[in-house]
Amino acid sequence: MADIARPRLEGSVAVRGERRLSFAEFGTPRGAAVFWLHGTPGGRRQVPLEARQYAEQHDVRIIGIDRPGIGTSTPHLYDEILDWTGDLAVLADNLGIDTFRVIGLSGGGPYALAAGAALPERVHGVGVLGGVAPTKGVDAIRGGLVEVAPYAAPVVGAIRIPLSYALAAGIRLAKPFASAAIGGYAAFQPRGDRELLGRPEFKAMFLDDLINGARYQVGAPLADLILFTRYWGFDAADVNVPVRWWHGDDDHIIPHAHGVHMVERLPDAEFATIQGESHLGGMGVATEVLQTLMELGPRKPARKKAAGAQRR
Repeated sequence: MADIARPRLEGSVAVRGERRLSFAEFGTPRGAAVFWLHGTPGGRRQVPLEARQYAEQHDVRIIGIDRPGIGTSTPHLYDEILDWTGDLAVLADNLGIDTFRVIGLSGGGPYALAAGAALPERVHGVGVLGGVAPTKGVDAIRGGLVEVAPYAAPVVGAIRIPLSYALAAGIRLAKPFASAAIGGYAAFQPRGDRELLGRPEFKAMFLDDLINGARYQVGAPLADLILFTRYWGFDAADVNVPVRWWHGDDDHIIPHAHGVHMVERLPDAEFATIQGESHLGGMGVATEVLQTLMELGPRKPARKKAAGAQRR
């Protein structure tokens, strides 16, 4: 398996309620800031090598954040996804960051959109890579694996903390077999994800993030599952910052139609289909994602999209 360099900087920051969020930095320390929000599951190192290289070459500062319950971030269940943006604002302040861009992969997508809704004066733009769509509220849509979450959420909620530590212990025990397990998983995935996970450097990044993030606990994906079944605390219409959404047309976890649905409801959004790719396809176009978002700078407040209008 390929070796992978550690982040330039890692640590944790005090946020609200005497809790902490852990983070990892890539790129240049005084570059334009981009918060990278991991999928479900995932952690602070779930940043593709192409994105790390782009950051080094273009004076960009990428900060991966562990959501509560992964890495060394304090376990916590927000009342709703919007509430997490209070912690994001504190983290940005403590890192000396005024304005920034946000990228969310899969389960990180709702958290990225929440940042755009709650912090429009600070967020230049939001990138979503195969993001989860709401299951409640005016933007709700049926289908995909998230649809089974309401059935699992009550059980997960009752045993979330002990289950978090049990999962972490299981991953630690399985560490010697992790590479083979990823290979076995990839064998049953659509072509796009299978090819991505077959790349040695991509597989190494994935394993490094999984093993590092699960060192103590694996509570973040459990909290995600619960929060995805609740109203997020905001509607798509509240996200008045530019959103750029990438989605594989062969996504077997979050349907391509969910991305189209959300972009039609966001006030200022553009949609890009990643042809022939599945759920992890957005990570394979990380350079394009960063290039696109870096073009979104200081702006006037976005106007709402006319009823029925669509962008592709």
